[in-house]
Amino acid sequence: MNRRTFIKATGTAILLAPALIKEALAAREQSLVAVAEGGDYAAITRKAINAVGGMKRFVKLGDVVVVKPNMGWDRSVRFAANTHPLVVRAVVEECLAAGAKKVKVFDNTCNDPRRCYVSSGIEAALKGMKGVECKHIETERFRKVALNGAFLQEWELYDEVLLADVYINVPVAKHHGLSKLTLGLKNIMGIMGGNRGYIHRNLDTALADLNAHVKSHLTVIDATRILTAHGPQGGNIADVRVLNKVIASTDIVAADAYATTLFGMKPADIPVTVAAYKRGLGEMNLDKIRVVRA
Repeated sequence: MNRRTFIKATGTAILLAPALIKEALAAREQSLVAVAEGGDYAAITRKAINAVGGMKRFVKLGDVVVVKPNMGWDRSVRFAANTHPLVVRAVVEECLAAGAKKVKVFDNTCNDPRRCYVSSGIEAALKGMKGVECKHIETERFRKVALNGAFLQEWELYDEVLLADVYINVPVAKHHGLSKLTLGLKNIMGIMGGNRGYIHRNLDTALADLNAHVKSHLTVIDATRILTAHGPQGGNIADVRVLNKVIASTDIVAADAYATTLFGMKPADIPVTVAAYKRGLGEMNLDKIRVVRA
């Protein structure tokens, strides 16, 4: 190789280097979704969490953790309107085992909270656990927060979430009459105060605004029983499919994208998934998501 050829080859390599580095980083940071299946819901929840690095990856000694399930409806577990209590308890137990000082579990419910907390089975599942709070929303704890979003400039958010060291999102996978599905991205509505109905004017953008501000460290989707129609409240056992699956990911968009396939749909069919992907909140393209069976 003469001097001119060498300089030309070296220059080409230098020009290509940024692209190669970017590609290498993308491969290294490929979104990972873990799926565990089985009849022991506590066990498959732990398997899914362990497959994405284990709870100690997220929770450190002395942390205050918020675990946010969906328990917004006065429905028993068999109707798949709320997160399964055994999934919630397993997530909480993993937090405590990882060294959490306090684990707080709550939801700003749609039906009467006293009935929702009982009917969902979550309150009973957590009763007596040391270091765990499962209490009703205290309205005075909502704080107006500047979001500077594309639709929402500000909103009242629950300060327990804002002050926590770790935020773990634990939705149930189900149909929704307005957003088609409600999964991880939509579950954030449970930390909102004020007139939540307002955001339905531009739901997808509003949810992207909220998730851009309050990021889930870990998303664990309960797909043990999914509600396939008449969501989000349900009420007809004929609309429920038993899948015995739990999904976990650090990428909330990827988790939602995979969960969408359980309903025979594509991620692109769900406007909020698309809005969050375009905002850079995660990966929705299934061919770019690594799915592992835990």
